[in-house]
Amino acid sequence: MQPIPTRTDSPLEKQKPAAVAGQTLNRGLNVRHIRFMALGSAIGTGLFYGSASAIQKAGPAVLLAYIIGGAAVSMVMRALGEMAVRHPVSGSFSQYASRYLGPLAGFITGWTYVFEMAIVAIADVTAFSIYLGFWFPQVDRWIWILAVICFLAALNLLSVKVFGELEFWFSLIKVAAIIAMIAGGAAIIVFGFQTADSPVAPGLGNLVGHGGLFPNGFEGLLASFAVVMFAFGGVETLGITAGEAADPKSVIPKAVNTVPVRVLLFYVLTLGVLMSLFPWDQVGTSGSPFVQIFSSLGVPAAPHILNAVVITAALSAINSDIFGAGRILFGLSNQGHAPAAFGKVSRHCVPWMTVVMMAGILLVGVVLNAVIPEDVFLVIASIATFATVWVWVMILASHVAMKREIARKGLPASEFPSPWWPAASALTIAFMVLVIAVLGAFEDTRIALYVGAAWLGLLVLAYRLWVKGDGRRRAYLEDETSPLPAVGTAGTTAAAWSRRNQV
Repeated sequence: MQPIPTRTDSPLEKQKPAAVAGQTLNRGLNVRHIRFMALGSAIGTGLFYGSASAIQKAGPAVLLAYIIGGAAVSMVMRALGEMAVRHPVSGSFSQYASRYLGPLAGFITGWTYVFEMAIVAIADVTAFSIYLGFWFPQVDRWIWILAVICFLAALNLLSVKVFGELEFWFSLIKVAAIIAMIAGGAAIIVFGFQTADSPVAPGLGNLVGHGGLFPNGFEGLLASFAVVMFAFGGVETLGITAGEAADPKSVIPKAVNTVPVRVLLFYVLTLGVLMSLFPWDQVGTSGSPFVQIFSSLGVPAAPHILNAVVITAALSAINSDIFGAGRILFGLSNQGHAPAAFGKVSRHCVPWMTVVMMAGILLVGVVLNAVIPEDVFLVIASIATFATVWVWVMILASHVAMKREIARKGLPASEFPSPWWPAASALTIAFMVLVIAVLGAFEDTRIALYVGAAWLGLLVLAYRLWVKGDGRRRAYLEDETSPLPAVGTAGTTAAAWSRRNQV
């Protein structure tokens, strides 16, 4: 494995492809692409359908669960953002784990993320076929699955800019739909219109008038975290874009800083409006909660509008799954943790073998869709939650190790430091451990711990048997910290942040 060539911070160099182990990835993602990827990553199946399950578990207290979970995810993203600005590489958190925690940690983190993306993508393509079946019930599901795999794989082989444009438009549609739901629902609450689906008058009183804020007690709040954290899964893909961002020192901080806003807007505000329109125990009992909102607005084509939105969400999710898993595999290859073929790029500077492999994995969805009952995918969701939280814990642990090394060696302070260090990092890690414990505390999600433990044991065995040579060494990452200020939070320069948050 060849060392990563050093890049300068000159404007000319920033326009060149990012060199990794003799191969190059184009820096074709601009601020518009990455900002909407950050917005779109929060909107998917977890919001459109999973929210109903979370509400049934916790009642109105689910708003508190989303605030707490969103705060924890925001700290994960700030930690990842700090590392991404310091080391803008395509392998992202797998390479950070390898560099700061050791090669075994990098191997496990990278492959666990690929595993997460693979099982989620299979569920997403199946969901896509179900959505199309609403309009075309006479067409077999596998035809839609095959079509979407070929379509998105072909587009991902073109260039990273094509991926960015797709995500921009997909996310724009989803954001517009959410804003329309919030605005319409708020109008009903303010003007006191009687909804068609509920005998109860709309109003904020519905949040506390049906068993209180905690109708299922504190246990219900804890149980909801399994669903809540699944909904946030995928936001870490934003860190993977650093290796292909046109100006990571500016773009990544701007995108990361949108995480708290989108949590409040897309989850807390949306679900607050929903549970003000309908008592919490009526949400999701007659289909998607978002169909209820559209229906209450008197929109006759509500199911068709929602179906178009969730199809867009599914396409966006599959597109991101292919991109994220592919780039992590590219980084694993350059670390000696995956076959060398995954490190080869096409003339468009795209790691084409990783795209082909993800397409092959998705083809498994064609078979699974025919032979496995749909309720099995509920188990897959809990397994994906375990994998997601594990990756987040490794991101936080890598960040802690990096901060300690900066302090120990007297290195320049980070240009985009994580706030409230080290207390916030310690609390976030403790919360993630709590979420894993919650998975084991309830019978319907306990299998995730068994599968997760077996998967981690399998990876340790694979590392011992097959990873040799350079793969047993820590990843080499060029430190691109610059004395020049980078973008901070709310207009605060990185220099000021550095003085305020010394390592």
